[in-house]
Amino acid sequence: MNTKKVCGILGLVVLVAALLALPGVAKAEMYVEAYIGGSTAADARVSNAFTNPGGAGTGVTVNNSLSGAIDPSVYGGAKLGTWFVKEGFLGYDYPDWMKYLGFYLDISYNRLDFHRKGGSSTATGALAGTYPNSFFSGGNAITLAFMFAGRYGFLPDSEVPFGRLQPYVAVGPAVLWTQQEPKFSIYAIQPGINNYTLKKGGAANTAVICLAAEAGFRYMALKNVSLDISFKYRYAQPRFDFTMPENVLPYGGRSFSFDPTYHLFSGQFGVAYHF
Repeated sequence: MNTKKVCGILGLVVLVAALLALPGVAKAEMYVEAYIGGSTAADARVSNAFTNPGGAGTGVTVNNSLSGAIDPSVYGGAKLGTWFVKEGFLGYDYPDWMKYLGFYLDISYNRLDFHRKGGSSTATGALAGTYPNSFFSGGNAITLAFMFAGRYGFLPDSEVPFGRLQPYVAVGPAVLWTQQEPKFSIYAIQPGINNYTLKKGGAANTAVICLAAEAGFRYMALKNVSLDISFKYRYAQPRFDFTMPENVLPYGGRSFSFDPTYHLFSGQFGVAYHF
C-alpha cells in the first residue's frame, strides 16, 4: 500500500478528530474507539485473462478459472463518532428523538491474501487447449467508512440515563484502498514447457467505492468508557491491471487483468472513550 496515501488518510482522520474536540462542542456525545478482531471472506469469484496480440498466427488469449479463497486475517481500526443528543453537535439543538441516531468515521486495515490453489486455463489461438494452473496473491486493504447509525438504550441509571446497554446498527458508503501482487503458473501450456510462471507481476493499487454495514452492542462500563462488540460486512468490486515482463507468456505476453469480488466479514472488540 502506498505510504503517502496511508499517511494522508490517517492525517485526515486526525484533523477531523481535532476539530471535533474543540471547546464548545465537548458537550455533544462524541467518542473515539480503538478495536481489534478477525476478518474472513466469501469466495471472491475471481475472473481474469492474459492477452497477447502476437504476430500472424501467434495470437494468444488465456482465460483462467482461479480459486477465490481468501485467507483469514487480523483486523483492526478506529472509530470517531457522535450521537445527535439534545446538547447538540457543533452547538445545534437537536430534537430529543434524534438521540437514537448518530454518525461515525471508521478506518480499518487488514490483509487480503488469496489462498494458493489450483484451477484451469483455457487458451485460444496459437496455443488452443485447457491446462492446469495455480494461483496466489498477497494483498491488503485500508477502508474508510462513513457510517450512519441507529441505537436503542437498555438498563438506564442515574449515571447513564440513555441506558448502559446500547445495541446499534449502521450502514454507509466507504472508500477501499486495496493492493494485490499475484503469482501465477500455467503448466504444460505447450510441448516442451512444463511450468510457465508469472513469478512476480508487481503490485497494483486501486481505490473503489465500498458498501459497509455493521451491527453491535455497546456497554457503558463507566460514564465515559464503553466496551463494543460488533460484526461488520464490506462489499467491493476492485479491478487490477498488470503489465507483465517479456516472455511471461509465449510470444511476449503483455497484460494480465484481475477482477475479484470482495464479500468481507469481520468480528471485533473495541474500547471507546466518550467526551
